[in-house]
Amino acid sequence: MGRMRSKEPEGTQPPDLPEPSDLRGPPELPDYAERVLDVAELIPPGRVMTYGDVAEWLGDGGPRQVGRAMALYGSAVPWWRVVRSDGVLLPGHELRALDHYREEATPLREAARSAEGHVPRLDMRRARWDGEDPGPGTDPDDVTHR
Repeated sequence: MGRMRSKEPEGTQPPDLPEPSDLRGPPELPDYAERVLDVAELIPPGRVMTYGDVAEWLGDGGPRQVGRAMALYGSAVPWWRVVRSDGVLLPGHELRALDHYREEATPLREAARSAEGHVPRLDMRRARWDGEDPGPGTDPDDVTHR
């Protein structure tokens, strides 16, 4: 037997009631994740930090913890600036990241023609940000340190 429906006038719908989980509001961002995202926002355009660099900057956690925080919460920050140490682009997001890198003039190393997909890598020697030099076009007074 189906659910009984009240007779509503044609063209009107009863208001949608929120699910009980919606009444609690958005989940609270864990402190560690918030700190990781703060660092990601400090990285100047055209520069990158590795997951390990971010953990070292924070003095807490490691590359896996930073990667987890970025995977779960990083979509609202420049996620493409927190990268693997080998310069390989984030699997599954290579083309979106590549668009950002080209727009920001992030140093890249072109892939060998024999490389699968011919996707370039980041030139880590030139693109890596040490957390000190804000990079070209950035006001040094706007950068806060630990």
